[in-house]
Amino acid sequence: INAEYMGPVSRNTINKMMITDPLCPPYANFFGHLGSAFALGFANFGAAYGTAKAGVAVAHLGIAAPHKVMRGIVPVVMAGILGIYGLIVAVIITGSTAPGGQYPATKGFIHMGAGLSAGMASLAAGYAIGIVGDSCCFAYAKMDKIFVAMILMLIFSEALGLYGLIVALLLNNVANRAPTCKAVEG
Repeated sequence: INAEYMGPVSRNTINKMMITDPLCPPYANFFGHLGSAFALGFANFGAAYGTAKAGVAVAHLGIAAPHKVMRGIVPVVMAGILGIYGLIVAVIITGSTAPGGQYPATKGFIHMGAGLSAGMASLAAGYAIGIVGDSCCFAYAKMDKIFVAMILMLIFSEALGLYGLIVALLLNNVANRAPTCKAVEG
């Protein structure tokens, strides 16, 4: 650290700042925030794919059977909910991080796992919702009986994202019990 750029901070203070608890390295925040980014990014990729794939079929449904569009838009709404799952986890993780040296590496790694579980589960759910929504909206345009089966398939597809959200919340509870940082004197 170059003391010239630190302003009125003494060299002794700089040396104390460089000594940290080994459980709380300065890079631990990176992993926590990476988990937040994974949760939001992957969940929104899933939501976007599901919305786009099912949205094309809903547009076709609007041409083939315009009176069925409001019921046929269910897959698009369910895909959008996946993005909310990722947002919830990202906000929780970001709120749990602390300034450098105050955030344990264990907590950072657990938060990364929480973000990955929510994000990847929502990505998979979005893929499933997109495929189901696409196929079923085309079928629903021709036959009303398919609607109940479509809703059931969409519910089970959405449940995949919900499982990831639940695991992420449980992992966040585990992270809150992680060892805390100790003040290290130099």
